[in-house]
Amino acid sequence: MVLLAAVVVAVALVPMALAYAQLGYDTGGDEPAAGPGIDGARRALSSAFTGAAVQTDGAYHWSNREAAVSTVRDDMADDVTRVENAAAATDRSLVVSYNDSEATGWAVRNCPDGRGREFGPCEVEDGIVIQQRANETAVVAAALDLDIVAPDERTNATVVVRAV
Repeated sequence: MVLLAAVVVAVALVPMALAYAQLGYDTGGDEPAAGPGIDGARRALSSAFTGAAVQTDGAYHWSNREAAVSTVRDDMADDVTRVENAAAATDRSLVVSYNDSEATGWAVRNCPDGRGREFGPCEVEDGIVIQQRANETAVVAAALDLDIVAPDERTNATVVVRAV
């Protein structure tokens, strides 16, 4: 009975942890209205990407991989807009875009393979790294460009978020 209760509590904590991770914004120290910085945007987008990738797990045959990528991008669209709007509320402009060339480089350097794994090569579709696993599409990572413009600064960063 105790073991069953522990399992129920553990399962209940997963959505709470994901929701908490989506709220992680870098407020820039003691500034009252600094809005999301690069780190906060990366955390929020990483959480959104993980959630979107989990939704596609096992749902798309490899021949339908473009639909899996489209689903991930559609699922992330609201979160991307939310992150961009949070910056706009603090006199910053934040633009999030997908980066195909960085995703390709990441796939070459980090694509899961090796002994005991029967995975196909990674491919990149619209900035999202996918891989054939057991003839299904596995969403592995996404490369995102973050461009923040404020009245007194401009910051550009490219981040790669991975599905957990």
